Amino acid sequence: MNGWRSPSAYHPGVQSWELTELDSGVRVISERLEHVRSVALGYWIGAGSRDETSANTGISHFIEHLLFKGSEQRSALEIAEIFDGLGAELNAATSREHTLVYTRVPSNHLGTALDVIDDMVFVPLFDELDSEREVVLEEIAMYEDTPQELVHDLISEAVFGSHPLGRPVIGTADVISSVSQESIQEYHGSMYRPDNIVVAAAGDVDHRALVELVRRAEARPLVGLARTSARLPLLSAPDPGLRFQSKDTEQYHVCLGAPGIATSDKRRFVASILDAVLGGSASSRLFQEIREKRGMAYSVYTFASQYTDTGQIGIYLGTREDNLVEALTIAGEQIADIAAGNLTDRELERAKENIKGRVLLSMESTSVHMNRLGKSLITDSEILSFDRIVAEVDAVEAASVCELAASLLAPENLSAAGIGPDEERFLEAVERVTPTLARAA
Repeated sequence: MNGWRSPSAYHPGVQSWELTELDSGVRVISERLEHVRSVALGYWIGAGSRDETSANTGISHFIEHLLFKGSEQRSALEIAEIFDGLGAELNAATSREHTLVYTRVPSNHLGTALDVIDDMVFVPLFDELDSEREVVLEEIAMYEDTPQELVHDLISEAVFGSHPLGRPVIGTADVISSVSQESIQEYHGSMYRPDNIVVAAAGDVDHRALVELVRRAEARPLVGLARTSARLPLLSAPDPGLRFQSKDTEQYHVCLGAPGIATSDKRRFVASILDAVLGGSASSRLFQEIREKRGMAYSVYTFASQYTDTGQIGIYLGTREDNLVEALTIAGEQIADIAAGNLTDRELERAKENIKGRVLLSMESTSVHMNRLGKSLITDSEILSFDRIVAEVDAVEAASVCELAASLLAPENLSAAGIGPDEERFLEAVERVTPTLARAA
């Protein structure tokens, strides 16, 4: 396999993950790594922005913040002092399909860390609502002042329209400023259920001991839990959309995007190769053609997200007005060239080695191992061994990459979003890639 060494060569005798489902419905999964003395621990909750309604947009992210503000057992200060005293990091993140509370802790302190996080997740107080509301409103304001980030929300809205996948994870100022404690408690009660939570750990951890820690922590009675609301599936993607926000910026920030590959789709390895070839690395086509050869942009790249029933694929470009039309023209030409079947053996091999190399490097991180386990389980997708991932990447053929580019990134499938001073200039550039979309504006 082109000089590739099996992961077992780096972790002799490594054992695979172990999974236990408790009577409460909580799933506990772990992987023991012999070479470390720490544990990455995460509580994965199947609650994200796609589970929200238009009336409570951003509530998942808001609750993520509020989990740190105190529980029935500990104040916010006590939580911070405990983790500081352990020399551990404590953080959280919200996505479109889940919320994650995680830590990396010395293994001898795993019990303490787990007990505190379990308390935060299951029995938060939601007391300091107004002060944290202001923090989130400041975060939204900061986000809206960062066009290279905000444009990604615009492209999601352009691709998915009114479906919850098109809403911003962070929420909106209107909703966050008015959402009530009652609404927050109701949403928490419906989504933070034991059967909607995965506890994942990787590192110096014994699975049986971990299961016992979780079982002991959840011994507290949990009351008032409603049924989990059904997640709205994406039955079919809406027609491509166009979004533009006028802003007095030095650069135009532009995204082209389309529905992509679901988490369980076997073509996800082909999509990874397409991403690497088109704009996912320093040797990729867009980076070389737009930045290195012509100096038209500082930042240009491709991006991809995978969800349980769909995905998103796209291109980001930040450039000055004088370069906008030509830069997007080049992007369209590169997409069309790959879609036409023009992918060299050298490009394909370099992309494969890039992906496999990143997989190998990730094996040295307990957090990556934990994320792999937790995300796979919370999204009901297959947990692949590193050897299997390498084999799947090696099996990708050039023709499959070109066919996927032609299927996903055909001009008639593309949505577009932009932030900049002049919408007409933006539309002129978009027309070079997807004429139908620009003319319909």
